[in-house]
Amino acid sequence: MAVQKIRTGVISRLARLIDFRIDERMRETIRDLTNRVNDLEHATADHRRRLDAAETGLGDAIGDLRWTRAELDRIIPHIAAQEAQLETLRESLVMTPRADAAETAEARSLIEEIQRQHAQIRVRLAGIARYEDRLRRLEDAQLAPTTPQ
Repeated sequence: MAVQKIRTGVISRLARLIDFRIDERMRETIRDLTNRVNDLEHATADHRRRLDAAETGLGDAIGDLRWTRAELDRIIPHIAAQEAQLETLRESLVMTPRADAAETAEARSLIEEIQRQHAQIRVRLAGIARYEDRLRRLEDAQLAPTTPQ
């Protein structure tokens, strides 16, 4: 019986020692896991904050993109019209024959002669307009009833 008591005591002490070592290891493991969970919670909170900021930025970018698209849709017809005008000008430049200095001087003299003749025509038309105005006044004076005085 004494051996059994010693045996039970030794087993009991050994069990407590093992339990203590297991409890100590479990506390370390639980502490490590708790620290890891805390770190993950902080990382998750940071990720949520960054995701919210990214979603806000994306919303702003979508708004800017919609505005840009509307402006582009508005401007495209104007640009197409200007491109057509440029192409017409380009074609007219291609169709214009190249001239040397003598041809250019002759063209300038022709233009000056046309301008001189236009000036003469304007003077003549102004004279005709004055003449017609005088005729109209004379006709008005003849057609007006004479009042006895």
